Amino acid sequence: MHPLEKMFRPRSIAVVGASGDPEKLGGRTLLHLKELGYQGRIYPINVSATEVQGLPAWPSVADLPETPDSALILLPAKHVAKAIDDCAAKGVKHVQVLSSGFAEEGGEGVAMQAALAEQARAHGIRLTGPNCLGSISPPDGFFGTFSSLLATAKPPPGSVGVATQSGAYGSHIYAVAGFRGIGISRAIATGNEVDIDVAEAIDYLVEDPGTRVICASLEGCSNGEGLRRALLKAAASRKPVIIMKVGSTEVGAAAAATHTGSLAGEDRVIDAVFRECGALRVSSIEEMLDVAYVCSIAPLPPVASAGIVSVSGGIGVLMADACIEAGLSVPPLATEALDAVRAVQPMAGGRNPIDTTAQLAGRLHVIETISQSMMGGADLGAIFFYLAHLGRDLRRFPKIEGAFLALRRNQPDRTVVAVMTHIDEVRQQLEAQGVPVFEDPTRAVRAVAGASGLRRLQTEAQPIPDVEQAEPLGLGIANEAQAKALIAAAGLPVLPEHACTTADDAAAVADRLGYPVVMKILSDDIPHKTEIGGVLLNVVDAGAVRSGFATLMNRARSARPDAKLDGVLVAPMMRGGVETIIGTLTDPVFGPMVMFGLGGVAVELFRDVAFASAPLMPERAERLIDASRGATLLKGWRGGPSLDRAALVDALCALSRFAAAHRGEIDSVEVNPFLVRESGACALDALIAFKPGHGTGKPT
Repeated sequence: MHPLEKMFRPRSIAVVGASGDPEKLGGRTLLHLKELGYQGRIYPINVSATEVQGLPAWPSVADLPETPDSALILLPAKHVAKAIDDCAAKGVKHVQVLSSGFAEEGGEGVAMQAALAEQARAHGIRLTGPNCLGSISPPDGFFGTFSSLLATAKPPPGSVGVATQSGAYGSHIYAVAGFRGIGISRAIATGNEVDIDVAEAIDYLVEDPGTRVICASLEGCSNGEGLRRALLKAAASRKPVIIMKVGSTEVGAAAAATHTGSLAGEDRVIDAVFRECGALRVSSIEEMLDVAYVCSIAPLPPVASAGIVSVSGGIGVLMADACIEAGLSVPPLATEALDAVRAVQPMAGGRNPIDTTAQLAGRLHVIETISQSMMGGADLGAIFFYLAHLGRDLRRFPKIEGAFLALRRNQPDRTVVAVMTHIDEVRQQLEAQGVPVFEDPTRAVRAVAGASGLRRLQTEAQPIPDVEQAEPLGLGIANEAQAKALIAAAGLPVLPEHACTTADDAAAVADRLGYPVVMKILSDDIPHKTEIGGVLLNVVDAGAVRSGFATLMNRARSARPDAKLDGVLVAPMMRGGVETIIGTLTDPVFGPMVMFGLGGVAVELFRDVAFASAPLMPERAERLIDASRGATLLKGWRGGPSLDRAALVDALCALSRFAAAHRGEIDSVEVNPFLVRESGACALDALIAFKPGHGTGKPT
């Protein structure tokens, strides 16, 4: 039994703070348990009543005749600690604190929440909340929540599980799902998450046999490794996870922190973690439920391609455009397949989409031949049928239903979708056969594209390898020369450059390297040299090197009179190739992450960077590169040469291992530019920042 099973399916439950007034939260929760089908034993807890809503009441959980499987606490915040002690005395191990007034309100609430967390740990109690909406299990008639939705609508049982932090968000999801006929298996809102969080709820839903698809929402995350494990577990089980992370903007992140008392992480890091763990990130509740609907009824498309059969040429084109925009190819059918289609529907036009024209309405018997021919004429992961308003005509529906049934029987691993206005009876019959039904063509395409993306993400998902911690580097905030020495030792290519303390030294080095050269001011205190004019390019002779040395030192002293100057770095001048940026940062939740994008000034101008968890293996490094739009330049842009992508992959992997091995010491590494050439690559600049309290020595 999963540790959370009794949160969702208790055989008996205590309602602490039960009220006879259904307008109060304690009364509303008790009413839901009584009237919505729960078959377990209900124990109202009320210090001043012997009966509540017709049920015998007890003054304390400690006074109950048995130990309930779970308890719901709906008391003012100051009384919650006493109720937890009473639950512990009775041996209750699963508690949901629906009460508010804790960390979400700041001030004293933060300390009260910390004390509550410690109290639960000391008693060995698993706790949801505080400030949560509770949990529901519609197939069991269990609704352990005060949600006002239940006064007017009851979510139908089904196979979609829901895990969110926000109670209002969670109830909105299962309300809208119910209105659309999407059934719920289990749902939980975890609130302030002093113990049980969304990650553990996802873990439960992965194991739950009644859940086929998981919808999740996060405002913040403090358990990065737990979330990774849960998402990877879902991917390995081929159970789709469709997830939203709100607070992706600066304003939204601040609001999320205020609402839940948790911090929102770097949005692009969150996006990378979801992707590499096999979860599909969506941006709206509508999109989440559309994808969940498809996944709960139909198989995930095995390939990212689609066929379109339409009674309208215009809508067929609309859907084809939507497919391409959403990442689904629309391959033309083979000639033999087209011949078979036109043999039964001579007026049919196109190669995919197939425009059957409106005359199909009078020849519905040919749908089966058309659909079978289309599936055999190209490698299609999904096939869409736009049938206008035929879903409202019960006289004609049996022929449509028969065609879909035959197609599902002959192509059981393909996604078959009907797009038409319809009545509920028609929709329900098609859904029972594994055929999703949409009224809007574009939403249908996007939902199937999401399901297709999930299939790919699940296939690519793999655990992040462990890297043994290395010996401390013993280095403070490194200047460029020191930083390059470290990354060179880690396996990254660097140029034969030298740090010079006098103009004559610089001229002698330049003579050995050959002209032209690059000269840069060298200082721990000036990490961004271009901002003070601290870089000279195309220095062509010894005289220019000597005068350049003086220029750089004077500029540095003028701009930063407090800076400690270590001299000037002299390096060969490199031409050609594409400037990229590779780097690492330490996310407070998910640990070391690797970054890739276009380098130089482009990184700040376009912000075209992608992230992945460290360390990287070559396959994930390839995917990281492809996640950046700048990857196109590596293939040879407008007749230019193809660049050495393999060298870039090697460098990303080496840098990621370095960051992971020193994750307790290094805060960030930035190699910008990292120049990728036709043959080979090299680091042209590097900056390493250490965490506070680390790296107080100098390199040996």
